Amino acid sequence: MHNSLKLTAVALGMVCALPLLAADLTVISFGGANKNAQAKAFYHPWEKAGNGNIVAGEYNGEMAKVKAMVDTKSVSWNLVEVESPELARGCDEGLFEELDAAQFGNPDDFVDGALTPCGVGFFVWSTVLAYNADKLKAAPANWADFWDTKKFPGKRGLRKGAKYTLEFALMADGVQPKDVYTVLATKEGQDRAFKKLDEIKPSIQWWEAGAQPPQFLASGDVVMSSAYNGRIAAVQKESNLKVVWNGGIYDFDAWAIPKGAKNAEEAKQFIAFSVRPEQQKIYSENIAYGPANKQAVPLLDKALLKDMPTTPANIENQVAMNVGFWADYGEQLEQRFNAWAAK
Repeated sequence: MHNSLKLTAVALGMVCALPLLAADLTVISFGGANKNAQAKAFYHPWEKAGNGNIVAGEYNGEMAKVKAMVDTKSVSWNLVEVESPELARGCDEGLFEELDAAQFGNPDDFVDGALTPCGVGFFVWSTVLAYNADKLKAAPANWADFWDTKKFPGKRGLRKGAKYTLEFALMADGVQPKDVYTVLATKEGQDRAFKKLDEIKPSIQWWEAGAQPPQFLASGDVVMSSAYNGRIAAVQKESNLKVVWNGGIYDFDAWAIPKGAKNAEEAKQFIAFSVRPEQQKIYSENIAYGPANKQAVPLLDKALLKDMPTTPANIENQVAMNVGFWADYGEQLEQRFNAWAAK
């Protein structure tokens, strides 16, 4: 009797100890097709391996939410998906935990820029010019065509914000992709971008969530739109939506851990898990975003590569999102943009 009691106590002790190893993690991402791909590639396999449950939430990138949690020391998120400019700014402002890149694999395996002091890029995506080939007589080739309302009459979709929109305006005005940020860093360049936007302001239909451009294009509300390449690829089987890679802007989305989050160790293990080649492969099979871990590329079906932002042909005339630029100028340009859009 005595022995069995002792065993029960030991067994109970072990049961109590298990949740420490398998913490539930609240993971916040951008929702939609992207979140579905993450569930297949990361969340379900992580849970299947006995690592604990993933409580998957979504947001639209509002850094104010993260800041409020960190400031009030009431952080309920373990991991959050952030775009590079917000990651850089948040890192400077102390909103995110600092990470040791060595925890996540061999740095040489990653696309340049994926590993940063406060975040790990887990896929590469592009904001591109997209159009509905059923609604246009000719195919647009670049942002100058996007601005040409005579040749291509109709509404245009643009993301409601300074980021990407100002770069596209400058490219439409003849600035080479490689020179965009040099020009945009000057007062003249900023004025030039807003002046160019004035030209098509009456024709713009603004979008705020990634799901909107494919909807606007499919319904014919707009004839062209800036869009996330993966959102267009996701609906190409049932529609005639096409992507123009020329003049696209590519960037990473990264995992970051809000400062003061519980279970930070488990969160780091989850990040490392998500950037393994096998998980990266599953992710890219489910949405047309490029793997951050280059070791996943040989694992992918060749047919999928044509829709990836990172293949040599597709990336050739694209602009790398300049994180430093948006960290420095983001606040003032977003304010100016909001005032301009409200006029």
